[in-house]
Amino acid sequence: MDEPCYKQLRVSSLLLLLCLLLIGCRRSKVDDRPDSSTIKTIENKGSDTIVNLALAWAEAYHEIHPEVRLSVTGGGSGTGIAALINGTVDIANASRKIKPEEQTQAEANGITPVEHIIARDAIAIIVNHDNPVDRLTIDQISDIYSGKISNWQEVGGEDRPIVRLSRETNSGTHVFFLEHVIRKGDGKDKTLFSTDTLLLPSSEGISAEIRQNPNAIGYDGLGYVTEDLKVIAVFSDVADDFVLPSAETVDNQQYPIARDLYMYTAGEPTGEIKSYLEWVLSSEAQMIVATLGFVPIGP
Repeated sequence: MDEPCYKQLRVSSLLLLLCLLLIGCRRSKVDDRPDSSTIKTIENKGSDTIVNLALAWAEAYHEIHPEVRLSVTGGGSGTGIAALINGTVDIANASRKIKPEEQTQAEANGITPVEHIIARDAIAIIVNHDNPVDRLTIDQISDIYSGKISNWQEVGGEDRPIVRLSRETNSGTHVFFLEHVIRKGDGKDKTLFSTDTLLLPSSEGISAEIRQNPNAIGYDGLGYVTEDLKVIAVFSDVADDFVLPSAETVDNQQYPIARDLYMYTAGEPTGEIKSYLEWVLSSEAQMIVATLGFVPIGP
């Protein structure tokens, strides 16, 4: 065989070998993926406060465990807990504790809700940057939302009407704010939101309204507060001063409007659900909590 033909044959052989290696690598990667019939789906529904965190967790967990897929949807804490009661979700997200009547309904369906604290949060009081008011007491916030105070001039601002914004009633944040801010933690207090309070379906809706309305006041989880919103400092008995919400002031219990965030399961979790919830409490998952503006739990 002459030299040119030999070289051409050798090059062709090398190209064929390279193609076979590439095909083998691709097949190896495909073979490493779990068969679609073996993928375990965990249904996770509830709190709109938690939904972005839950979505970030779902994506990160699937990277580590491709055999597990988390289906995450919002709708509010009440929606998630109702789905748990009806047996249609594996994990219910909630930004409030389960209510006694919900516990009773679940048990009537043969379900025992088990609570898992997965992060902490501060509820920030927010206004438009053009509003000169920068601090309020819990009493003042309660009086604003119950309708006793209706003009910003009454709390050191300009002579303008106050526009009250709130999450809608199915929201765990709405329930927490009613019980711990408007009613100031008094279980016997029956004070309600003022009837002219505008109920909005999402955190984004509250933020959007405040950006364009200098008379508006709203509240939201700290993880949803952006720099184009003004955060009000709230008086704290612990600090004996007005305190802004932050991971630090939640951890040292100085900021007075803070709460735990929850996931609920039907009974003690087992299998993939147990493994996932254990991961949620890991340092890796809690770093995502901090990245999204919430407060990690643990050491």
